[in-house]
Amino acid sequence: MVVTGWLESLRAAEKTALLQDGNSRPRASSLLSPRGEERCTICSQMGRKWLKNMMRRRVNYLPIFMRKDTKMCFQWRIRNLPYPKDVYNVCVDQQERCVVVRTTNKKYYKKFSITDLERYQLPLDDSLLSFAYANCTLIISYQKPKEVLVAESELQKELKKVKMAHSSDGDCKTQ
Repeated sequence: MVVTGWLESLRAAEKTALLQDGNSRPRASSLLSPRGEERCTICSQMGRKWLKNMMRRRVNYLPIFMRKDTKMCFQWRIRNLPYPKDVYNVCVDQQERCVVVRTTNKKYYKKFSITDLERYQLPLDDSLLSFAYANCTLIISYQKPKEVLVAESELQKELKKVKMAHSSDGDCKTQ
């Protein structure tokens, strides 16, 4: 099963963690993607800060696409979309294994894949997809399959085993 293979590679990776301002920042430095192309860094706190800084710099009228997961579902938000909810069509493209967002007035079109499902080689299910619209923001949700929830709990257990270094220690071994 691919899920156990990915978790085994995570367990074998060199892991460090930094405790800074009360936030834990775990990292796996020698973990390769399933294709062996890039390194995977587990650092959600820093990613969110970078994203917020980039959002502040952008022009307010352009659509902004971002991912914001919850415990039970994957979630994406597209801000600055001024059309009413009935204009949007959100569906799953089974051939390309992606989610497609389009408007009936042909003013917006976006395709994106769910990398977590690709990592575990799980199929996309149209019944798990839903969307809502509020305050010029389209919120797209996809319920997490049981396999992903189990893998995430295993990941959290693995990350709790990592010893924490405090920000005052100075030496960051991943850099």
